[in-house]
Amino acid sequence: MEQSSKVRDLVEEALALNESLFLIDLSISANNKIQVLVDGDQGVPLSECIRISRNVEHNLDREIEDFSLEVSTPDISHPLKEKRQYRKNVNRILNIKTSEEELEGTLVEVDDEKIVLQWKTREPKPVGKGKVTVEKTATINYKDIKEAKVKIVF
Repeated sequence: MEQSSKVRDLVEEALALNESLFLIDLSISANNKIQVLVDGDQGVPLSECIRISRNVEHNLDREIEDFSLEVSTPDISHPLKEKRQYRKNVNRILNIKTSEEELEGTLVEVDDEKIVLQWKTREPKPVGKGKVTVEKTATINYKDIKEAKVKIVF
């Protein structure tokens, strides 16, 4: 589809009307299937997906080039991609993969450069027999994160 920049502009135009929404991904396949993935600081109501979809659909001409359009939100299995997604998941448990290790902990802090995870673990006592529960903290820069997913807890 030659209109990929037009599609992006139309999506951005629709997102600008609700500052709590942001674009995660936009793809257009060879057969003109447009897929838009949006998220929001407080989630994304269905009505907003419909509004974004209509803004794109009503401003593209199917007579010139046919297309299909899907506007959706990331499900829980999607890895986090944008810094804003981390902010909305503070106090949730994340699984984080870096090139060196895999960590699981509660996201307790987020800024523009890094995140902070906290978790409890059982370790041998420094003196004597048995184990003691200790609280661990890890500070991870965004650039070091290979994959981050919210853990589903039932």
